[in-house]
Amino acid sequence: MGNSGRRESDSVPDTANRDPAIDLVRFICLALVVVGHSMMVSPVLHPDGTVTTENTLGDQHWFEPVIWIFMVMPLFFVTGGITGLQSWRRLKAGGGTAAQFIRARLLRLVRPATALLASMVAGLSVAGALGVDQQVVQLMATGAAMPLWFLAAYLAAQLNIPALAALHARAPWLTLGLLTGLVVAVDCLRGALPDLANVNLVFVWCAVQQLGFLAADGYFSRLSPSGLLGVAVAAHLLLGLVTGLGLYRGNMLVNLNPPNLTLVILGVAQLAVMELARPLLAPLAQVGWISRLLTLAGARSLTVYLWHLPLLAAMSGLLLLAPIPKPGSGTAAWWWSRPLVVLVLVLLLLPVVAAFGHLEERTTAMHAFRCRPALAGAGVVVVFIPVADAALNGLSLGLLAAGAVCFFVATLLLGGVPLGDRRKRKRGRRGIASGVK
Repeated sequence: MGNSGRRESDSVPDTANRDPAIDLVRFICLALVVVGHSMMVSPVLHPDGTVTTENTLGDQHWFEPVIWIFMVMPLFFVTGGITGLQSWRRLKAGGGTAAQFIRARLLRLVRPATALLASMVAGLSVAGALGVDQQVVQLMATGAAMPLWFLAAYLAAQLNIPALAALHARAPWLTLGLLTGLVVAVDCLRGALPDLANVNLVFVWCAVQQLGFLAADGYFSRLSPSGLLGVAVAAHLLLGLVTGLGLYRGNMLVNLNPPNLTLVILGVAQLAVMELARPLLAPLAQVGWISRLLTLAGARSLTVYLWHLPLLAAMSGLLLLAPIPKPGSGTAAWWWSRPLVVLVLVLLLLPVVAAFGHLEERTTAMHAFRCRPALAGAGVVVVFIPVADAALNGLSLGLLAAGAVCFFVATLLLGGVPLGDRRKRKRGRRGIASGVK
């Protein structure tokens, strides 16, 4: 009777300790990413029949300083560090293991990605069979799958939370300093060893995630408003210094891939601004309709992130081939069309979220599934085989197919197949009912 009670309580997502202000920040970041990409993707059909893509927003000279404000990727990892550390501590306090934490994080991120990759492979294969030029297919495969780099980096950072949390508990500032030192070391060597720069996909985002650990433990909230403002100003001055001296590019879009020290510095500034704005964010997040929106969007945020760019690429490709007048990239007519593009994209996302959003739900609560460390390790290896290949050799249709297979194999290894999970829940419900009788 006690065991069944434990199992039943563990099947409920732990949302009691969620910070509504953090949920609001993550929602704003996601909205900025979706709107920003809608202003960037611009395929161009040339007279010779070739197709290229232009980053319209990124090519605007005025946008380079603005991106310092709207490059929200560090803030994603800061908030991920806050919630990830809290989740790991709750699991550990209840007797959970690192293997259980890794399993839960893998399934939460890999299951939605598997559906995306399988759908992309099917759709692009049909397009190729219908006679769409292979160059266009390759271009769409590369562009539409770009959100997966974030998934890989975020997953790498989240899977290291148990180890990094242990280091943080012993020496929080030393751990952050060590990670930042590794980032600088890679940046110094990337000229001689270009492929080494990809290692910063781990070091940079783990360092930014570590800022979230500090925030979770109250290191920033204890600062006065003037102190937080001073931290934000100092971080931006440091950014100005390293970019002004030519040590790094001033364009944060360029600094994003592969990431470098500028994003760690930007993460410090964004964390300080978030803490400074917390007295405004917390009550705003508690407003009735905003709270309901955050609950709904938060449960399906990864699906929105993964699917918005493939849908945008598909929509842009179809419009490019359609016999209708198309405004040139960057023209006034093109800019005026962006609100309509965002609206259509949101409408396209609704059925996708309805169809695939449930894949973000936990298949089995972390405490309830006893995952062996070897099994969790095997899942990590299988997932990162196509990820490493993509980082070294780029994306292709074949690699997307291999990724879908590897992700599904990892889901099987970790017991995350939805059908089996539903059967378990049904059997559990029958057992409770028969017990009542």
